[in-house]
Amino acid sequence: MVRGLRVLLYETPGDPFMNLAFEEALARARGAGLTPDTLRIWRNARAVVIGYFQRAEEEVDLAEAERLKVSVVRRFTGGGAVYHDLGNVNYALAVGLPSSDPEGYAYGYLLRGTLRALEKLGVAASVENVNDVVAAGRKVSGTAASFRWNCCFLHGTLLVGADLDALSRLLKPAVEKLSSRGILDVKRRVVNLSELLGVKPSYRRIVSALVEGFAELLGAEAYFDLPLREELEVAELLYERKYRRVEWNLRRAPHSAFAGLEEEIRGVLRG
Repeated sequence: MVRGLRVLLYETPGDPFMNLAFEEALARARGAGLTPDTLRIWRNARAVVIGYFQRAEEEVDLAEAERLKVSVVRRFTGGGAVYHDLGNVNYALAVGLPSSDPEGYAYGYLLRGTLRALEKLGVAASVENVNDVVAAGRKVSGTAASFRWNCCFLHGTLLVGADLDALSRLLKPAVEKLSSRGILDVKRRVVNLSELLGVKPSYRRIVSALVEGFAELLGAEAYFDLPLREELEVAELLYERKYRRVEWNLRRAPHSAFAGLEEEIRGVLRG
């Protein structure tokens, strides 16, 4: 029997808090066995997404974010801060947790799906620093992973035609990290696909490349689907009780601070 790869194009571009809440719901549903391996492709309007372990004030110019009306939202995975706008295309892959070396499986194996997708778009890319996807010496995609809830979850963003000036104004990367590469401005470290290709690829083309890249890697047959009721219910719980809250996004309240929420989520996933 051919393995299936479920594909979701579910997104809430005007509400980055719900987009990130659904990312967690996707991982939890796959880990609970309610869904098969799933690839989600989605977009955010202007937002800065920070990693779980980061301090918002150290990574983001919060005054500039407020001035530009750019939301700051924390994801449940680690990694660094990224800038999103509709010039980005984001993806998430939720699969079963391997029996050993999940980090190697995510970054050493699953990330090859992103490389295949870029190859289909006409871009030769490679992985640097474990989770950075680089083309022509510049970062075109950042990724992060999680191995919670019995799910191996990898997600990332592709810079397609993002506003790199806004990115530069909003993000505050460590000076040492940039200077070690001889770079003074973060926007010189990153690159859009539109610059690499000389033309901005369409959203449809990028979706096709990502679907084909990951389906080929996994030896799976891709099919498009809609979110389950349970995924949407869990996302709504996470949205109201966690992802919309200052305690989570700016103060980095730990997962343990949401113990009551955990019981409700388990109730939904158990049916």
